[in-house]
Amino acid sequence: MGIINSHCQLVDPEGVRAELRHLKSLNVDGVVVDCWWGIVEAWIPRKYEWSGYRDLFGIIKEFKLKVQVVLSFHGSGETGSGDVLISLPKWIMEIAKENQDIFFTDREGRRNTECLSWGIDKERVLRGRTGIEVYFDFMRSFHTEFRNLSEEGLISAIEIGLGASGELRYPSFPARMGWKYPGIGEFQCYDRYMQKNLRQSALSRGHLFWARGPDNAGYYNSRPHETGFFCDGGDYDSYYGRFFLNWYSGILIDHVDQVLSLAALAFDGAEIVVKIPSIYWWYRTASHAAELTAGFYNPTNRDGYSPVLKMLKKHSIILKLVCYGAEFTVQENDEAFADPEGLTWQVMNAAWDHGLPLCIESALPCLDGDMYSQILDTAKPRNDPDRHHASFFAYRQQPPFLLQRDACYPELRTFVKCMHGEAPQNGED
Repeated sequence: MGIINSHCQLVDPEGVRAELRHLKSLNVDGVVVDCWWGIVEAWIPRKYEWSGYRDLFGIIKEFKLKVQVVLSFHGSGETGSGDVLISLPKWIMEIAKENQDIFFTDREGRRNTECLSWGIDKERVLRGRTGIEVYFDFMRSFHTEFRNLSEEGLISAIEIGLGASGELRYPSFPARMGWKYPGIGEFQCYDRYMQKNLRQSALSRGHLFWARGPDNAGYYNSRPHETGFFCDGGDYDSYYGRFFLNWYSGILIDHVDQVLSLAALAFDGAEIVVKIPSIYWWYRTASHAAELTAGFYNPTNRDGYSPVLKMLKKHSIILKLVCYGAEFTVQENDEAFADPEGLTWQVMNAAWDHGLPLCIESALPCLDGDMYSQILDTAKPRNDPDRHHASFFAYRQQPPFLLQRDACYPELRTFVKCMHGEAPQNGED
């Protein structure tokens, strides 16, 4: 964040070189770079400015490191990214002055300006283009600009942002709306385009009175047992509840299918990565409320990840799973019936069952050996008879990374060696 400014200029080339020199000494394979839609196509539709990224990739190439590019179709600044605010493109915000329904909307009518509603994926409301066409044009521009770097092997993979925070999910728990952990979040289906889609689905089932969101699903900071929809035996498992949740999660799966079909055209054989969130709070309850509002229909009596992974498999995607580690205390987990480990293993096992390659990302400050061991055991399970393992591990750290060098350098160096198979994992000979 902040390496490329709002005019798409590289801010501090020498600072970047110092960071990369340090990372190279750790023997990492490469770095992850966010390419922000709100920077590149900021002012005028179809006018793309890539200059800062070209300069940045040039410096990374000097160090013979690889790049994984993230195409970030969301805005940033309201989810813990410090002082750096990156909005959606200015021309999108101009359109929104006349048509706020291009954004995800909650039951109270509040708009989330972090990303575009999936309801406009096929609606020509963006100066003559649909949402899907806008994403495709951006992807095609990137490929045209940097095809040579992909062919040289500098760009090793391209991650496609598919929702809030670049993760495949609805923006169901935005801090800007007052959400705090472990709130269940709210359904985000009240813009007019999503409502039109819901009405059509209800009509096709012959139940027009189902063309509504649930009116007893609580608020952002509710607990499941406080609501009629998510409590044990609640409406989430009624005929209407199952219809609504199938529709809501189906919109997410359809969005994946639409965007990835065009990504395959734009990138022509490149490795494509999609990031799945880790929504682990309320995992040990029957309804899995926080997962439901985020678009994953995964109550205890249904496997909500397999339909998503099946779609990712159709498009030959690498699944990236966000993992959280030992900083979640038992007390905190108990209060929210959370189970980060249980969710991680559900998704990983489902991915391997579908034959999907899998990688892991962590944003935790890994400052002790125990946390590194935990990540290693997740990425390279020791007793797996099929020898499954993660394709790679991406470690999200806010720059400047150098400030933490003295604190975690020896552990990090050992961790990299273990990941590369150059040193034994704990408990191995």
